[in-house]
Parts: sequence; C-alpha cells; structure tokens
Amino acid sequence: MGNNPLGTFLPLILLVVVFYFLLIRPQRKRQQEQIQMQNSLAPGARVMTTTGLFATVVALQDDDVVLEVAPGVETRWAKAAIGRVVTPVDEVTGGEAEETVADGPDTGNGDDTSTKQS
Repeated sequence: MGNNPLGTFLPLILLVVVFYFLLIRPQRKRQQEQIQMQNSLAPGARVMTTTGLFATVVALQDDDVVLEVAPGVETRWAKAAIGRVVTPVDEVTGGEAEETVADGPDTGNGDDTSTKQS
C-alpha cells in the first residue's frame, strides 16, 4: 500500500491545532487581560500582589507602583507584581453581607464525606 504523506502528518497537525486552541490562545488572552489591568491602575485602588500582599496604590512611576501596606508604610513594586485589583465586599453586595457555605452542597444523609475512608 502507498503511504499518503498527508495521512502521516494529519495527526501531528491536528495535535498542534488542539494545543493552540486549548493552551496557547487562552494563555495569551489571560496575559493580555493582566497587562491591561496593570496599565489601568490608578491611585486609591486596592490591589493584591502576586505574592498575596494586600495594599492600596499610592502612586505610579513608569513601570513601578508605590503601594501602602499599612498607614504610613509605603513600598515600591514592579507593575508586573500586581496580581489583581480587589473589589471591596461592600461595593459588590450593596452593603449587605452574604452568608457563604464553605462545605459544599448538603447531601442530606448526615455523612461528612471529607472524613470518609475508602
């Protein structure tokens, strides 16, 4: 039987296309959103750094951000170290605190599934 070159490389081509749409494209989109968020920072914004430090933006200087971590305590960070802008809970819920359930859905049988052993 003759080997068709297209049939030989088709699985490889499909693999590259799948990797592009499942891995590369979403990662680029997240990266662009991160850069856009970092460029839209303004003084007074509450942020969380990539290391988990919560602070308030005091000033912007080129690629640096001056953050106030406590009253009177200011530190200088690279813009790339800002992980996300934090929205205060009062603004999101309109001033009313919501009760959250951390244990997950109730199965109704009274068994705690987190402590069961197989």
